[in-house]
Amino acid sequence: MYIVAIGWAYVILMMAITASSIGKALAILFFLGVLPIALFVYVADGPRRRRRSMAVADDIADQRHTADSQSDQR
Repeated sequence: MYIVAIGWAYVILMMAITASSIGKALAILFFLGVLPIALFVYVADGPRRRRRSMAVADDIADQRHTADSQSDQR
């Protein structure tokens, strides 16, 4: 997944280096580089974030269940 982002960053960096002014170079880097790469990484990382949040929710539910069962045994 990250090799695609690295390749895209390289291409955009080369485009920015050949730009005719600093302003154009910064605009190219931001609008064609930073924003699309951030969006790509966010979308591609979605399933992992979802699995992690489900695991945290399961851990919280298990802790509540354990605490409830311990209070019933007293």
